[in-house]
Amino acid sequence: MKSLYLFLNLGSVLIPFIASFHPRLKFYKKWPSLCLSVILTSLVFISWDVYFTEINVWGFNPNYYLGYSVFGLPIEEWLFFVCIPYACVFMHYALLEIYPKICFNTKWGKWLTVILIFIFSGCLLLHYNKWYPFVNYSLAIGVLLFVQFKNKTLLYTYYKTFIVMLVPFFIINGILTGTGITNEVVWYNNSENMGIRLLTIPVEDVTYAFTLILSNLFLVDIFQRYKN
Repeated sequence: MKSLYLFLNLGSVLIPFIASFHPRLKFYKKWPSLCLSVILTSLVFISWDVYFTEINVWGFNPNYYLGYSVFGLPIEEWLFFVCIPYACVFMHYALLEIYPKICFNTKWGKWLTVILIFIFSGCLLLHYNKWYPFVNYSLAIGVLLFVQFKNKTLLYTYYKTFIVMLVPFFIINGILTGTGITNEVVWYNNSENMGIRLLTIPVEDVTYAFTLILSNLFLVDIFQRYKN
């Protein structure tokens, strides 16, 4: 199915896009900030993506995308960095609107940050010689520490909203990595990752998603503050 990757992207963003105009949420007012954040984060993540595709850390099954590529990446992969951040940032703010107190207190938030830094550092040290964990956990540690010092309220709120985001994450990323279909949409070179899968999903992908969305949320918050 050549259009599968495209359908997954569009399907992930359809309901959030429609709900953006809800009078209680008015998420469309954050579009300029989100647009800037997506551009800036994409400079990092797409550059990383292009390089990893070139050196075969991962790649894309031509049976599941339309066949048009830019810098070696299918256009659907470029679209991924728009649709997924949009859907997840929308979900974060929607949950905040419904549950305004959805935030860990300072004590538990700090402990969770320490635990995550410990886990990420362990994965990095144990697999420093493999491209995906090395880059993935290095960036995750840097972003996590930076947001901890610059906007811990956002971080402690995100810890809870990310748990909710994991539900669509496992659905979308599960299909992309082969759940329910004949072959993967995105394949991974297991010699360049830790070799641990959550169903069909490399465990590194969870941290990848965590860092991508947190980076976007942090930038959206900055741009919104500047706008206001």
